[in-house]
Amino acid sequence: MTELLYQTDAYLKDFEAKVIAVEGNAVALDRSAFYPGGGGQPHDSGTITADGKTLNVIKVRKAGSDVWHEIEGDAPAVGVTVQGALHWERRHQLMRTHTAMHILCGVIFRDYGASVTGGNMEPLKGRMDFEFESMKQEFAREIEAKINVEVAAARAIRVKILPREEAFKIPDLIRTKINLVPEGITEVRTVEIVGLDLQADGGTHVANTSEVGTIKIVDYKSKGKINKRIEIAIV
Repeated sequence: MTELLYQTDAYLKDFEAKVIAVEGNAVALDRSAFYPGGGGQPHDSGTITADGKTLNVIKVRKAGSDVWHEIEGDAPAVGVTVQGALHWERRHQLMRTHTAMHILCGVIFRDYGASVTGGNMEPLKGRMDFEFESMKQEFAREIEAKINVEVAAARAIRVKILPREEAFKIPDLIRTKINLVPEGITEVRTVEIVGLDLQADGGTHVANTSEVGTIKIVDYKSKGKINKRIEIAIV
């Protein structure tokens, strides 16, 4: 079982851990700050240093309760202590982007009551799909202005891990059209942009909306009768 360090400290760049399993060129660690991907956010990259050798982490994935780190080179043996280090610039860009997506989602839900039907991101750009019947340039500019007001408001961002029963007492906790929280999950991680948005989420975020930067709506398109896509970039 891997302790998920990123869930409680998204700013942790380096950490020490022990190898608990090996499969080919992949190692599972007893604790990790590497985000394994999910919810539209890509996995982290970085390095693992063991026995004086620094190895690139090229893929991270979660399988059951373990986080696996695929590396370039020979995997260290079970029981070896390793030093992990994130490619921080990329991770921080993803944190800013993910927070921007939550700002977008929060504003649209608050002001227009539209649910999210899909989303994806990469460093400093992403897209979200919403249940809108129409999307025009004037409307897109209106949304862009509103989300940047929330960036400038410097809203604090808080993370909590709650028992499932307690979490699902929160109104509108799930903002996606389909509830993506598996039935077997007994604890639910929530991310709150204070005064704007509160929802279940497993990804990494900055501590304050002011850290995001300016959000631009760079494109919008129809993906169906009541499904419209908004694409954003962080500048």
